[in-house]
Amino acid sequence: MDEKEKIRTAMRMIALVRCALNGETPSQQFVQRLDPEKLFQVCEAHILTACAAYALESAGIHDKRFTEAKYKAIRKNILLDAERQRVLNRLEDEGIWYLPLKGAILHNWYPQPGMRQMCDNDILYDPDARERIREIMLGLGFTNDRFGISHNDAYFKPPVCNFEMHHELFLAIDHKQTVRYYADVKSRLRRDAGRRYAYSFRPEDFYIYVTAHEYKHFSKGGTGVRSLADTYVILRKYENIYDWDYIRAELKKLGLTEFEAENRLLAQKLFTGGDLNAEDKRRLRYYILSGTYGIHAHRVSNRMQEANQSKLRYLAKRLFPDSGFIKEFYPFFYRHKALVPLLWVYRPVHALAAKRNLVIPELKLLFRENRNQKQ
Repeated sequence: MDEKEKIRTAMRMIALVRCALNGETPSQQFVQRLDPEKLFQVCEAHILTACAAYALESAGIHDKRFTEAKYKAIRKNILLDAERQRVLNRLEDEGIWYLPLKGAILHNWYPQPGMRQMCDNDILYDPDARERIREIMLGLGFTNDRFGISHNDAYFKPPVCNFEMHHELFLAIDHKQTVRYYADVKSRLRRDAGRRYAYSFRPEDFYIYVTAHEYKHFSKGGTGVRSLADTYVILRKYENIYDWDYIRAELKKLGLTEFEAENRLLAQKLFTGGDLNAEDKRRLRYYILSGTYGIHAHRVSNRMQEANQSKLRYLAKRLFPDSGFIKEFYPFFYRHKALVPLLWVYRPVHALAAKRNLVIPELKLLFRENRNQKQ
């Protein structure tokens, strides 16, 4: 599927999602024009297949792939909810404070079960309890294939329970204002009634956190249309009762005032059927081509912009990462700083050997950008 067809199909997906979120039925004329194969492919890329399935079924279209995706999403959400409750009960018993994040909260605000598909459960916890968390999760039957690297540890239990246990909300290498803002995240939380160690964001702070989280992805490899659907669902629930003066003041501290405004307006236009201007279309194109987790081309392009598009500066930053990057992804070398020169040799050799499919396109894009600057 070429870029034009991908965007055209994504616009049809968005129309279906709009119907699903607002309890509307797409017209027969509209659904008859759909290409199920292309639509399914784009919906999967944005994890909006179940949402689209609800809209299609309301119009009498029962495509097997969409229906199976919907029931699979419902089943997975039920399993994740049940397993999350087991984990949280155990943390409560162990006296470890915790905070369920994003999708664990958001999926209940969508109109129908499974409409907001979940990939995993994200939980923030007391950073002093990392080793204890590992013992607890293994004791509950999870396996762990990544521990002690970056700001979260990944746990899995068959058949579909993926958990990411966070001791920090953001990486040290993320947007600096965001990292500073959430350095003492617990001070921004409130304790839940009826539980001693359960915490949550107040509604305004949840919206601010979701915005900061989306910006993290948007400014790196990009993020998909589902993030705009999340924003719309949150606003529909809380927009009229939010303290917007507080939100604007906090966004200013984060340097995200403009991003939030553009993100909010685009989400509202998309899912209320508003007209898009040229800037809206340009921004939406970025979301559509990014997919849910971003793409490497966007990641490289955004890195180069961050480095002021200087080839030399960009290469230096990639070959000789700063201490924040080393701390997150190479903790051994961070603890043994005298060995860091070995890392400078290891990273490019390992990248060319194991990640050649990412490195070569990155270098091609880098030199193409450099040629464009000279023209």
